[in-house]
Amino acid sequence: MMKLLRRKIDQYLSSWKADESHKPLIVKGARQVGKTASIMQFATDNYQHVVAINFVLQQKYKAIFEDGYDVESIVRNLTLIDPNIELEAGNTLIFFDEMQDCPSCATSLKAFQIDGRYDVICSGSLMGINYQEIESNSVGYKTDYTMHSMDFEEFLWAKGYGDEFIESLYDKMLHTKPLSSLEMDVLTQLFREYMTIGGMPAVVNRFISSGNFSGTLQMQRQLLLDYEEDITKYAQGLDKGKIKSVYNHISVFLGQDNKRFQISKVARGARNREYVGTIEWLRDAGIVNVCYCLSQTSLPLKGNYDPKLYKLYFKDTGLLVASLDEESQEDMRVNKNYGTYKGAIYENVVADMLTKQGYDLYYYRNEKSTLEMDFFIRSATSLIPIEVKAKDNATRSLTKLTAHDGRYPDIQYGIKLCCNNIGYNGHFYTFPYFLAFLLKRFVRDDREKA
Repeated sequence: MMKLLRRKIDQYLSSWKADESHKPLIVKGARQVGKTASIMQFATDNYQHVVAINFVLQQKYKAIFEDGYDVESIVRNLTLIDPNIELEAGNTLIFFDEMQDCPSCATSLKAFQIDGRYDVICSGSLMGINYQEIESNSVGYKTDYTMHSMDFEEFLWAKGYGDEFIESLYDKMLHTKPLSSLEMDVLTQLFREYMTIGGMPAVVNRFISSGNFSGTLQMQRQLLLDYEEDITKYAQGLDKGKIKSVYNHISVFLGQDNKRFQISKVARGARNREYVGTIEWLRDAGIVNVCYCLSQTSLPLKGNYDPKLYKLYFKDTGLLVASLDEESQEDMRVNKNYGTYKGAIYENVVADMLTKQGYDLYYYRNEKSTLEMDFFIRSATSLIPIEVKAKDNATRSLTKLTAHDGRYPDIQYGIKLCCNNIGYNGHFYTFPYFLAFLLKRFVRDDREKA
């Protein structure tokens, strides 16, 4: 039986409605991250009348804009198509779903904002949205919200853990108090489950309702196939074969030592100039996270990176696992060896957790490979290196970067994510992987250490 999953967008939607000056909302996100389910639940809980239009399943409604984009014309055409539709000023939500099949609906948002009688939410798969076109049609008259697949906190909610439990974890993190052995064991197991199935709500629901992994791999593989199909359908103006080739090589490069994605190795004779736009398309479609190599280990981060050097991660780690060969999957699912595949699983899930907190992704590797770091984030005053260790081995680069010897003045402390308990050695914090979803909150609390 499918259960209604608590999502972070729920609170956002409530706050959006409570703001008297709220604008029409566009919920962006990759396919099947739960946009429609969350919006419809919010709609039925908060409005007397809900007009939900799916432009893929109900193509006749594309005609409602034929007489112009003013609200009166749209409402007239809506009720012409379906005279049973009821609209009450101040108590009606109009939900335009699958807007990628009718992006011109975004042009109407200015009129709805000025008119003010009806609330409007649009959503659709980023695969098919020419968002530049939509933005130009509705600048200043819309609000954007990006929805991701479920993060680890949402997964904990789905497993029955509440806010009080999560607050207790954060309190220990904030005050550098070790977790109990029971907490470590239980959360490590939960995190392994999360890495294996990922955060796609349908997959999570299947796992939660059945209590085992049965059927989840088939669902994940179908999602991978659906993404390939969408590339063929929506990648306008680009070589779809090249986009597919990049997409299908992500796990190959993550399995290598330096994990850097190299176009020249995607196909014989491949050149970067022939693949212009492919990486950006996959990123904008919500399929991959791109992590750029910093030119130097100093602030600021934006503008201080080489756009030609990057790593590609799956947006959802469960889909990375589903893309691997049978042997790697069996090693993880049966032998619990999540350090397999050269640490790619842990690195991918941390990249995803950072992205879901709003961070852009950056790494560093010097020419001689004598200094390298998996990720960098920043606080108001400090550059913060983050090292992800699949095994508890040496952290030479993190030790160098946090030595406080004057070589890296922008770095005040670092963070090591591994299988160990919470700790601090005067130079960097150690946290178990599963606490990475709380890092932005931790950094925001001004934990600068000299």
